[in-house]
Amino acid sequence: MAEQKKGTLSLSCRSDLKKTDPLDAKVRQSFSHGKTKVVTVEVKKRRSLLNRSQVTSGKVPELPQSGDLTNIEIETRLKAVKDAIRENKEQEELRSIREKEERESIKFEKDSAIAEQETSKEKTAKNGTETKVNSGRFFPPKTFKQTKDAGFEDDDSSTRNNSSKRVPAVKKGINELRGRYAPGAGRISIHNAMDRDDVGRTRSLTSLRRARQKNKISSVNSEETKIIKDVILPETISVQELSSRMAVRTGDVVKTLMKLGVMATANQIIDADTAELIILEFGHRVRRVSDSDIEIGLKREDEIADLLPRPPVVTIMGHVDHGKTSLLDALRKTDVALTEAGGITQCIGAYQVTTSDGRKITFIDTPGHAAFTEMRSRGANVTDIVVLVVAADDSVKDQTIEAINHAKAAEVPIVVAINKIDKHDANPENVRKSLLNHEIVVESYGGDVIDVEISAKTGANLQKLEEAILLQAEILDLKANPNREAEGIVIESKVEKGLGPVATVLVHKGTLKSGDIFVSGAVFGRVRAIRNHRGENLREITPGTPGEIIGFNGPTIPGDDFVVVGDETKAKEIANYRDYKKRELAWVVSSRGTAEQMFSQLKTDEKLQSLSVIVKADVQGSSEAICSSLQRLSTDEVAVKIIHSGIGEITENDASLARASNALIIGFNVRSNMQARDQIARDSIQVKYYSIIYDLIDDIKALLSGLLAPDIKETILGSAEIRKVFDISKLGRIAGCMITNGSIKRGAKARLLRDGVVVYTGEVKSVRRNKDDVKEVKSGFECGICLENYNDIHPNDMIECFELEEVARQL
Repeated sequence: MAEQKKGTLSLSCRSDLKKTDPLDAKVRQSFSHGKTKVVTVEVKKRRSLLNRSQVTSGKVPELPQSGDLTNIEIETRLKAVKDAIRENKEQEELRSIREKEERESIKFEKDSAIAEQETSKEKTAKNGTETKVNSGRFFPPKTFKQTKDAGFEDDDSSTRNNSSKRVPAVKKGINELRGRYAPGAGRISIHNAMDRDDVGRTRSLTSLRRARQKNKISSVNSEETKIIKDVILPETISVQELSSRMAVRTGDVVKTLMKLGVMATANQIIDADTAELIILEFGHRVRRVSDSDIEIGLKREDEIADLLPRPPVVTIMGHVDHGKTSLLDALRKTDVALTEAGGITQCIGAYQVTTSDGRKITFIDTPGHAAFTEMRSRGANVTDIVVLVVAADDSVKDQTIEAINHAKAAEVPIVVAINKIDKHDANPENVRKSLLNHEIVVESYGGDVIDVEISAKTGANLQKLEEAILLQAEILDLKANPNREAEGIVIESKVEKGLGPVATVLVHKGTLKSGDIFVSGAVFGRVRAIRNHRGENLREITPGTPGEIIGFNGPTIPGDDFVVVGDETKAKEIANYRDYKKRELAWVVSSRGTAEQMFSQLKTDEKLQSLSVIVKADVQGSSEAICSSLQRLSTDEVAVKIIHSGIGEITENDASLARASNALIIGFNVRSNMQARDQIARDSIQVKYYSIIYDLIDDIKALLSGLLAPDIKETILGSAEIRKVFDISKLGRIAGCMITNGSIKRGAKARLLRDGVVVYTGEVKSVRRNKDDVKEVKSGFECGICLENYNDIHPNDMIECFELEEVARQL
């Protein structure tokens, strides 16, 4: 026996300890299974203080202090004893649990035997036993009370005797019972796993993953009910968006496109026809829509019962300086004609006149100059009646014929006003006869066109003209519904400082009020203010009434529609759609054609001289007229290139653009602001201001004429016949000539003719007569002529002398 420290012995080496002593056995077990340090206890002192009854009761008396032991050693030994007592108590509890499990297994075995013999559900309900069979497995009852009612008693002896005769099926049932009824079920400890051989195995995580993957694959491959969808198809759509709307994979759509011969990626845009084939291929229904559907419902027709009479809209048309504005001044009792530059109207205007009997007439004044064709066309399209003003002393002119054609194209009735009858050379009959040439037959000649002889200067027969207009309006029966959202057309637009874009609008239907949200062309806005032609603010305007509208978010174009919408969101969507279509139209370019056509176009562009201009005008109509007039000045050799056109004052941006493009700035009835003036002076940019359109056109025409290449005019001065050739070492070969006609000048152009063929073209280097250099030799005299850099001359050759003169060209 190995020796230990003083007064101690190792419990694992003591031979006098009884193996039957539970405390000793427990201590040994703790030493054999534990992995902590070995604890030694003094055997004699332990035996004198502990007995079996004390260990069983769990009471541990305090150990006496020994003079040979330290406090730490005593505490360590006392802790080991407490651990041994606790382990012994746990073993007793575990033993009782095992015995209880064995009893429960026997009960379950007997209950299973009875369940096999039962065949009817009534007997199963009477005995209180529920049996479930699933793939050969038997599930135990929910309570133990049912087993006691079946007549089985708890017999510990039978349990012990029959425990060795268990079959695997019984173990299986025990495991299931343990999982349902055993205390601490659901927890697995290392002790249970090592000591019990009846614990069932659980499924591994790998097996669970395989099962889930198998179920997933089977669910994907299983046939599902296909859902037929109504696919909304716009004019163009991307492949990815199309697959999203059909709820299919993008790769499947790309494969189907490849089968149809279309090589497309997910982000590529395809047309509606191709997309429709794809949708039908996948078995869905197609519902075609268009981007223009956003405008559906924007305009609507009125019921006949809701229509009420409205004032007629009358457009004054005719040749320039025939008295159109003077006629309106006489009707309105104003002097607008005196304030117009050059005495001509250069913008379209809208006014309303109240007659003596209280009825109203809306007049639209159009320019008469040839440049304002678009304005006259626009005025004819928005009117109900056209008043054709013809001067009695000037008869029918070019713009008069154009006005007749516009009225016929618009299919509106014409009332002829023969003006200036107060002049001594007035001839109204000549006017009526001239109108016959253009299919205008007045009533006095048996036609249906009303004609009135008037004088805007004296006011003669103006009331008759008003009566004729109102009579024609009654025949037309003009009506509109004022109790609805307003609809109209833009007559003119401009930009005013401090107010922004302002447009003159003529209302056709409904009533326009302040605060209404509207859309006009590619712009929208809210009505902030309404003014009449006298500048007075109005709360609303009714059908047939013009007004200046303030509140546009940008300059609008004359001729665009004007419609009031319900909310600002819809107005913005419509405006954005129209702006996109407008830009899309600008992107369209003609086909390039063949390579020969491309090179031919390049050569033409190289020869073409262009004049770059920037046009700024007071109103949109004047800007359009100027641009169209300048473009008509272009020829095959020179052209006007309009870099930018707009309305309002000349700004710093216009100056920067003119400097970058080397362009001329044209201001029509506008001026430059202070910042633009500084930049114009600093960069030496050329700016021209005009107030009369024909002055502008004449100046641009002169500039274009300066770009034209001049004509070369050839003038023959004379000719000489070579009779003898002299060789001089210092001068070369000299031709002895006789001047046959004209004269030969030194330094003039000359060509050498041999048998009528030109063999040389150059200059006359020198002319000598009697050994003297002279400037000129006239006809009938002999002289010596030396040609510049040419010596191959022979007798009987002819020398022809000529001059080239440049002649300026005009457009």
